[in-house]
Amino acid sequence: MGAVRAGVGCAAAMVLVLAGCSSSPPTEAGAPTPTPSSPVTSAGDPAPDHDAHQGGSAEAATVAGPLRAGERYVEVGLPRAYTPGAPTTGTDDYRCFLLDPGLDQDAYLTGLDVLPGRDDLVHHVILFRVPPDAVTRARLQDRSVPGQGWTCFGGSGLEGPDDGLDDAPWLGAWAPGGGEQALAPDLGIPLEAGSLVVMQVHYNLISGTGADRSRARLRIAPGTKGLQPLETMLLPAPVELPCRPGADGPLCDRAAALADVKTRFGAFAGATADFLSMICQGNEPGPVQSCSRSMGEPATIRAVAGHMHLLGRSLSIVVNPDSADAHTVLDIPVWDFDDQASRPLDRPVRLEPGDELQVTCEHDQGLRDLLPAFEDQPERYVLWGEGTTDEMCLGIVLVTRP
Repeated sequence: MGAVRAGVGCAAAMVLVLAGCSSSPPTEAGAPTPTPSSPVTSAGDPAPDHDAHQGGSAEAATVAGPLRAGERYVEVGLPRAYTPGAPTTGTDDYRCFLLDPGLDQDAYLTGLDVLPGRDDLVHHVILFRVPPDAVTRARLQDRSVPGQGWTCFGGSGLEGPDDGLDDAPWLGAWAPGGGEQALAPDLGIPLEAGSLVVMQVHYNLISGTGADRSRARLRIAPGTKGLQPLETMLLPAPVELPCRPGADGPLCDRAAALADVKTRFGAFAGATADFLSMICQGNEPGPVQSCSRSMGEPATIRAVAGHMHLLGRSLSIVVNPDSADAHTVLDIPVWDFDDQASRPLDRPVRLEPGDELQVTCEHDQGLRDLLPAFEDQPERYVLWGEGTTDEMCLGIVLVTRP
């Protein structure tokens, strides 16, 4: 199994993976998602005891309750209704909106409640931080495109050379099943004074069209509170799912299927499939794919999530696979697309340099016969792609560092 190490070159190339998590991500502030739904996904088992890796006992997230001492709510959202439309030949519109939370002092994000305006159209929402040194570039990007926001397949479109998988610029994410959550009292995501927020909304038009005005309610604490910074690590793995035996069609050819992904989402986003297959060595085309990464510095896992799309069957994240001290921090034996919430660990797990994190996903082409979203879709070789009827495999790990 190849290990993905987030060096400078790798981080630049992998930026496109960050928001493709339909991400995404999870409902917990700081997760993604995503995916992807992000966060983003899961029904997870708590990590078992393991003396070499255990940390304290505080959870990463709790069900949101009343505001805690010093906290306040800040709401951001689309200033006016936006009507999505697929910019390519597909049925998906990824749109990024630049929002100002009005932070005149350093602060922490301590909770998040994403409120999609149209549940039937919104596939996921991811919020990215825009630090002060990137605000001018963000405003130029926003002004360069007519109408609200800009098309942003694969990321926010504002990623810098230092944005990578070890500290993804996510503030939080929503995907089906998500709701308001707050971080544990000792955790926060730092936001510098003057920071802006990018809200990426993935609209899927299979169920219809119409106007949307999604928004998010941020739970903000003062920067003087001295909280532990929470970071988001992303663990992508390839998707290489051939057509079923006996199935036929032009898109059952991998090259044709990849060309179709690039047509719908652009050459840069479409290159993700080949890039993941290259760096996650040891996988053969089939329903199960894995990828592992080696830790470069200590960290403590506080919460985990996963993200796949409609053909997902199962997902797991394992620490030090194929070793005597292997243990699972996330196990989703039956994937539920409509339950993509992140899960705090009952006992945080300590990671040391050299420890491996492995994400494994299983997909099933047979689900095409059961789901209405595939009724008019041709048989295809399924690869990593941005659309709802494409697929992803993404682990999301929320960590604190010494």
